[in-house]
Amino acid sequence: MRLLQIAADGEFSLTEFVGSHIPEYAILSHTWGKDCEEVTFKELTEGKPIDKSKLGYRKLIFCGEQAATDGLQFFWVDTCCIDKSSSTELTEAINSMFRWYQNAAKCYVYLSDVSISDAAKNNQSFQRSRWFTRGWTLQELLAPKSVEFFSMEGRRLGEKCAMAKEIHNITRIPIKALEGTRLSSFSIVDRMAWADKRETKRQEDAAYSLLGIFEVHIPLIYGEGRENAFARLRKKIKGIQNNAMDTAQKQYVRCP
Repeated sequence: MRLLQIAADGEFSLTEFVGSHIPEYAILSHTWGKDCEEVTFKELTEGKPIDKSKLGYRKLIFCGEQAATDGLQFFWVDTCCIDKSSSTELTEAINSMFRWYQNAAKCYVYLSDVSISDAAKNNQSFQRSRWFTRGWTLQELLAPKSVEFFSMEGRRLGEKCAMAKEIHNITRIPIKALEGTRLSSFSIVDRMAWADKRETKRQEDAAYSLLGIFEVHIPLIYGEGRENAFARLRKKIKGIQNNAMDTAQKQYVRCP
């Protein structure tokens, strides 16, 4: 897992951590803009100056500064902490993503389409944010213990548990799930429904973004299409269910 930090001169650097020796970190949840607007792993590692006019650069600065305010030296942003040119690394990252969000000390949701001035007048801009329509943000909402929402200006709008009722009204996700009840307590049908109508840029990601929600792992096969990806996901879920039932039956038989 690679983590970002900001040096004294304001430059970003990446440090790789392996195993259990991972320091506390903040993690960013956001919606991607155009590819040309995001700061990438390649840009951070090739040694050239970063284009500071990019929207992605603004998000990095926000996340780093907010992390420092919360006493955290390191932070993680998906656009530039994963080498997406490596299929092996991308597969590992996607299969680990839920856990990375779950283990974060803080999760900051950066709402690039919500202004603090609009939010102060009414909640409609928050409720209509594109962030609530994306596939990957479902696990980013549910996995972390601490999820804080921020406007495009970097102003804090609220925290997940305190806003649970409003978020429930937007997403139809049960308040108990938002408050941290184990996701396996909810049926497969219910959890699938939470993802209904959410969109992803790559059609296979509609299935891959649910791996952590169902606590399963599958290889990534980009190009297989949405239906094939979901078929493999359902098969994996069914296999785990059958194994659990077999184990439960064996334990029942052994009981005196």
